[in-house]
Amino acid sequence: MHIRQLHSWKISPKEAMAIQGSLAAQVIQKGHLEEVRFIAGADISTEKDSTQAYAGVVVMTYPELETVEERGVVFELSFPYVPGLLAFREAPPLLKVFEEIRHEPDLILFDGQGIAHPRGLGIASHMGLFLDKPSIGCAKSLLFGHFEEPAVEQGAFSYLYDKHKNIIGAVVRTRTGIQPVFVSIGHRIDLPTAIKFILSSCCGYRLPEPIRHAHNFVNRLRTSQGQTANQLTLL
Repeated sequence: MHIRQLHSWKISPKEAMAIQGSLAAQVIQKGHLEEVRFIAGADISTEKDSTQAYAGVVVMTYPELETVEERGVVFELSFPYVPGLLAFREAPPLLKVFEEIRHEPDLILFDGQGIAHPRGLGIASHMGLFLDKPSIGCAKSLLFGHFEEPAVEQGAFSYLYDKHKNIIGAVVRTRTGIQPVFVSIGHRIDLPTAIKFILSSCCGYRLPEPIRHAHNFVNRLRTSQGQTANQLTLL
């Protein structure tokens, strides 16, 4: 996949915040995605007090959700852990993986935030800009904003608002009676379409299949100490 070079990764946290403020204005918050053939999930696994990261991308067919490619890399992290600056720590290894992907996805799901972020640029939006691809943030916990709890039934959702009462995402119940996920626009997609793809990619679990499979894949990389990180193509 082609990777845009928007900025250096060798920067300070203060410089990173300024970059987020600048790039947030470039995020495109519209797009219906009439045709999606491949959908990808991206995730990273790390160990406490370690700078080694295991980054992975799983590409699946859509709507069948059958895995066609898994690729991973073991990477030494250089940027510190700073809340709100996740992309500057995790994007470099994920971009290394995306450079090697053979089945170019039409849509990418990230285990993290999109525009539901204090400076409007979570990892899903940041990576969406670098990859110039439609992307969605699907996080397991709230980072920013306020909301009312959605109904308990699968498919129910409520909106996530910033302090100015602007809609920045949705709190989506992907399975009846379980905790919701936090969905926000990454890049080149609108919120109703993002919600639709998150719900249609869930198969009885809280997380969408691309993210769930990516999570399982990077954990396998980590527990095997990177032995399976040699890029694995299934089709």
